[in-house]
Amino acid sequence: QVQLVESGGGLVQAGGSLRLSCSASGSISSINRMVWYRQAPGKQRELVALITSGGNTNYADSVKGRFTISRDNAKDTVYLQMNSLKPEDTAVYYCNVAAISDYKMNYYWGQGTQVTVSS
Repeated sequence: QVQLVESGGGLVQAGGSLRLSCSASGSISSINRMVWYRQAPGKQRELVALITSGGNTNYADSVKGRFTISRDNAKDTVYLQMNSLKPEDTAVYYCNVAAISDYKMNYYWGQGTQVTVSS
């Protein structure tokens, strides 16, 4: 019964910043990897950033140096700080969480939040 709630998307001019949040709730024992994906119109869904349970991170080359993924384990929340946004960052952003619930590992998706970067 894990639910993910995303927030923080919106419209921003190129060069601006947004901070996305994804909070998990429900019968959660622990959370493993937390991941941000994005899907732009006409493109496949792509991994943007990943953070492990230990706090190690990976980023797509296209966002490295501009985006920062972080997590608050006490809140079961993952964040994506997006700076120096470009029009090509325009996409629906989805969080994905690997979590233990009822002693079983499962993967959960947020419903997506729209990020639009204007030039």
